[in-house]
Amino acid sequence: MAELTTSSSSNTSRRANLFVTIVAVMFVMVPFLFWRDTWFGRELTDDEIRQYLADTESPRKAQHVLLQISERMAAGDTSTKQWYPEVVELAGHSLAELRVTVAWLMGQDRESQPFHDTLLILLEDDEPLVRRNAALSLAGFADPAGRLVLQSMLRPYTVTTPHAGKLQNRLEPDDSASHETLLSRVEQPGADEPAEVRSPVPGIVRERLLRDGSDVAVGDELIVLDPDPDHVFQSLRALFLVGTEEDIEDVRRFLRPRDDMPAGVAQQARLTVDEIRRRAAGS
Repeated sequence: MAELTTSSSSNTSRRANLFVTIVAVMFVMVPFLFWRDTWFGRELTDDEIRQYLADTESPRKAQHVLLQISERMAAGDTSTKQWYPEVVELAGHSLAELRVTVAWLMGQDRESQPFHDTLLILLEDDEPLVRRNAALSLAGFADPAGRLVLQSMLRPYTVTTPHAGKLQNRLEPDDSASHETLLSRVEQPGADEPAEVRSPVPGIVRERLLRDGSDVAVGDELIVLDPDPDHVFQSLRALFLVGTEEDIEDVRRFLRPRDDMPAGVAQQARLTVDEIRRRAAGS
C-alpha cells in the first residue's frame, strides 16, 4: 500500500480515519446473524475449549466455545490461534447455525490465510445467512469476492417452497419476519400435520405471490421479502470497503431517507457511494 504523504488534504485524513473505524466496527457487528439463542456466561478453561472442540456431536458446546474464542480474539489474545484448525473444521459442520457463527468469527482475524481460504468456500454455502456472513467477513480482508452476496442483501428476497401441497399463508404484507419465522404452511395429502415454510433470511413482507388454498409444487415462489434494515446497513458498510461502480445502482436506492429504514442507512449509503467513486477515480 502506498504511503500517505503529509500534503494530502484533511478530507483524505478523514476518509482514512473513517475507513479504520468501519473496519474496526465491522467485526463486532453481526449479532443479527450470530446464533444467540442461549447465552453462555461461564468462561471456559483452555482444557475445556479443547474438549468442546473435539466434541463435534454437541452443537451447544461448539456454540459455547466459538463465543469464547471470539471474545478472546476481540481482546487481542493471540493464543486463540492454536484452535484455528478446529474452527476451520467446524466450517464444514452439518448444522447451518454453526457455519453462520464460524463465518462471523473468521472475520475477526484478517491476517489468517486459512480463515480467508475457508470464507471463500463458505461463500458458496447452501444457507444464505452463511453466505452473507462470509461476504461481510471477506470485506474485512479487503477481498471483493462476496460482492454479489452483498448486493443481494440490498435487494428483495423471494422465498420458495420446499414442499408440494395446498398453501396457507401466515403473514401479511408489511409484516416483519426474522430468520426462521413461519411464513406459510403447506397441507400435504396423507400428512397428519401441514409442512412449514420458514424464512431463510430476515426481512419485511412485500408481497404474497399466491393466494391461500393455491396448489403449490416444490420450488414455487411464495413470498417476496424486502431487505432487513440491519442487513442493508451491514452490506453498505462492507461495500464501502470493497464496492465498485457496478454496486452503485443498488446502493443508490438507499440514498434518501425511507420510512422502512433507520436514518443512519441513508448516511451510510452516501458515504459508500462517495468512497466507491473516490476509488474509481484513483484507479
